[in-house]
Amino acid sequence: MLTDTRKSPNTRLQGLPFSDVEWTHGLYKERFDTCAGSTVPHLQNMFERREISHVLENFRIAAGDAEGDFDGTVFGDGDFYKWMEAAVYTAVRTDNRALLAQLEDYVALIGRAQQPDGYISTKQIIGERSGKASRLGDINDFEVYNFGHLFTSACLYKRLTGKDSFLEIAKKAAEYLKKLYAEAEEKGEVQTAVCPSHYMGLAELYRTTGDPEYLALLKKAVMLRDSVKEGMDDNQDRLVLKAHDKIIGHAVRANYLYAGVADLCLEEEEPELRAVLHKVWRSLVTQKLYITGGCGALYNGASPYGNFFSHQLVHQAYGYEYQLPNVTAYNETCASIGGVYWAWRMFCLEKKTEYADVLERMLLNVNLAAVSMDGKRFFYENMLRRAKKLPYELIWGQERAEYILSYCCPPNLARLMAQMSEYAYALDKSGVYTVLYGASRARISLPGRGEEEAFILIQETEYPYDGAVRFTFEKEREQQPELSGFALHLRIPAWVRSAKLRLGNRTNGGEISLQTLSREDAGTYLTVWVDKPQETEVLLELGMEARLTCAHSLVEETVNQVAVERGPLVYCMEGMDAPVETIDDLFIPSDISLQPEPFEIGGRTVTALTGTFLKKRTDGEDGYDRQALYQDYVDRGYEKIKGRMIPYFAWDNRGMDEMRIWMPVTDVRSL
Repeated sequence: MLTDTRKSPNTRLQGLPFSDVEWTHGLYKERFDTCAGSTVPHLQNMFERREISHVLENFRIAAGDAEGDFDGTVFGDGDFYKWMEAAVYTAVRTDNRALLAQLEDYVALIGRAQQPDGYISTKQIIGERSGKASRLGDINDFEVYNFGHLFTSACLYKRLTGKDSFLEIAKKAAEYLKKLYAEAEEKGEVQTAVCPSHYMGLAELYRTTGDPEYLALLKKAVMLRDSVKEGMDDNQDRLVLKAHDKIIGHAVRANYLYAGVADLCLEEEEPELRAVLHKVWRSLVTQKLYITGGCGALYNGASPYGNFFSHQLVHQAYGYEYQLPNVTAYNETCASIGGVYWAWRMFCLEKKTEYADVLERMLLNVNLAAVSMDGKRFFYENMLRRAKKLPYELIWGQERAEYILSYCCPPNLARLMAQMSEYAYALDKSGVYTVLYGASRARISLPGRGEEEAFILIQETEYPYDGAVRFTFEKEREQQPELSGFALHLRIPAWVRSAKLRLGNRTNGGEISLQTLSREDAGTYLTVWVDKPQETEVLLELGMEARLTCAHSLVEETVNQVAVERGPLVYCMEGMDAPVETIDDLFIPSDISLQPEPFEIGGRTVTALTGTFLKKRTDGEDGYDRQALYQDYVDRGYEKIKGRMIPYFAWDNRGMDEMRIWMPVTDVRSL
């Protein structure tokens, strides 16, 4: 597992090891299979090709296996470590012996590139030989960020393969970091490491080895950020950590920071830091989170906004409260992946449904949307509206690409897709908590009970397209005694408006109990005591009616507009799904009836929604001008138009066209 909290003293929940839970069919299984069969080999090819990324070539040059100069991005090392996580996940699951052997060769290469003192960053290792680069001269060389992803990847490699080879490299690198921090503390010359992945990495080194030195190093890393001189909002170090009360600055760096702080809180009592986590989380989810789960609204912004005397430009910025543009929405994929990691740690720490709901929103919407159906094309940023043509230029293209100059997102996304099954369930001594609903088979060994009481939990569902979920339970081994009872804690997502829960007897087909749930139950866990697991089936039916969602009135770009959601999925409309010149002319009637229907996109079947929309008439003698900045408003009336909406994650798989999530709403009900 990527985040192992089984021995963390402050955890209230723990996840299942990767080997103990597997998707059996449905959307999550599709995405894992695509990741294993398409994304992982595609990314490997990108990293291997010198003329594209130069990433593997940098390691070979640093190791002395090849000659040449450093090329590519300074964070390419870390990108490759992230890909290794995806590769080892998929290779172990699919028993890909060739890939496992290749990974061990890559580990050996990294070991040869590593310096005797433990330092490992290819740009500096290569540059030191020619005098073109030196260590730790510029925080934007991402050296410690690369270390952090090395730590995490090495821990996962050890857990899934049992091999120590990669872990030994990580331990040597951590020793270098330990000396670096000791010197910085002594001299008082401290730099912030941008995108602090090393917080999470050090936490996993501690959990993997049990060596308290790594926990001490994590504490020191967090403490030292308060000693940074002339800190910046971009790196969240202008203010001391305990003074943070809202989420600001670079969104990836913020989410990585708070995920790492949550790791520290899982291991040690840190009430002041936990209070900080609550404040910045509330700032995020109540004022700065996109409906898709996207994080970081602005390409370039200022934080704090509007204060001339402390005005600092920030890229990939959270911006100010309710500043959530659509066409220019940044929403870097890595930020929302960091959001998943942060939400999971908060969920383990506090056992609150809200964190699981946000995790699911991020995962199923913005993160799945960042990769094409074939698993080979990616978004770096994730807009909520696409126009056919913009009168200005954006740094990233409006369509997914196979290779992006800043290639941090694709391998980050690959490891997330590969590990999604680890978020299916969480455990405590009482029983099992459902997190991600999806067809799966899981081996459950509850904390505090012996391995002889382990059992198999089978979940059957077409979620997220269908709200019917069925749970049954089996012995792990034939010779086991009868399974003892336990609590099944069912997540009732915040979007639920109605639901039913039925307990049935599998032996005689009878009904044990029936319970009707309402909106008041949404956003909670409903506990069911499963007394005789082998004889019991639990059937949960979550209402999946399409619903219209509006935003806070200060979200200026969505005033008098609505988004369509169904279950956990956000929907959008693409231009090819309505017979109009532009979907900007379409209105959603407030009483619209949207019907689900299967629809194929990119070789996959998704659940689309069809209904009757209203098209604003633009013809007439008064001469409507689409290019005019301002003109007289004339009510020309509406006409009915049949249209289709698709899950947001499935967009941009059928060619370039318009796309909108938010659409104007009207109370015109009939024509």
